Amino acid sequence: MEQKLYIPDVTFTSISSLPDVIHAVAKYEVEYEPREIFFFREGTIVMWNVSDLEGENILQFLKRYEDNRYVDYTVQSEKEMMTYTYADSGKHNHIKSGNIILAASATNLDKYTFSNAMAQSVKLGIWEAALDNYVESIEFVTEDLKAGRRLRMTRQDVLKKQGELFALRHSINLSSDLLDTPDFYWERDDLETLYQQTCAYFNIAKRTRVINEKLNHCVELVGILSSHLSDRHHIRLEWMIIILIMVEVAFETLHYIDRYFS
Repeated sequence: MEQKLYIPDVTFTSISSLPDVIHAVAKYEVEYEPREIFFFREGTIVMWNVSDLEGENILQFLKRYEDNRYVDYTVQSEKEMMTYTYADSGKHNHIKSGNIILAASATNLDKYTFSNAMAQSVKLGIWEAALDNYVESIEFVTEDLKAGRRLRMTRQDVLKKQGELFALRHSINLSSDLLDTPDFYWERDDLETLYQQTCAYFNIAKRTRVINEKLNHCVELVGILSSHLSDRHHIRLEWMIIILIMVEVAFETLHYIDRYFS
């Protein structure tokens, strides 16, 4: 990072073999506890022992490298903050009363596991907010349908909404690890258990099911809109064809009358 305040942890990379994560450690120590950051490829950042002011400075610095960034309100409202402490000797890593309890022998991989589950929760929170905004953007449609009014959307508008919906569905179900445990934990039983326990604390499985149910309802609604607008388009085309036939018949009739009386 700029001014080399944080340096990549080469040891962590060689041990974990995780190409989608960068673990950085503060170059200058302030207290006995190191300041650490996990940068996840999809854009989530988990900071350990970093003050609010320093964290804000880091986020501000990263803005110049962001692509398709979220609005600041969403970032602030969906972030997670947790406290952590070290347990007595012999205790295991776990979460208790909303606090992370690290074993005395905790490693960077243990911190990564906690961070990975937290990153999943934040990422899911961002998608939940995106879906809420999507639902709000098409809420007027249900009112129009209920009142029997003419839809205030074009076929192009519905097509765009379908694209937004399937892009969100793809991100949640195909481009993420929300539906399954990441491959990294398959041969690390202790870390897998810790990851699953942390995901359970954040209700990730339940939240994923709920968001997919909402997505299914949105897909059904947009499908109805698309079908209705297609039917309306087909009816319009049929009437245009009927009118053209009537015009042709009228011209033929006039042509026949003109020849008959001439």
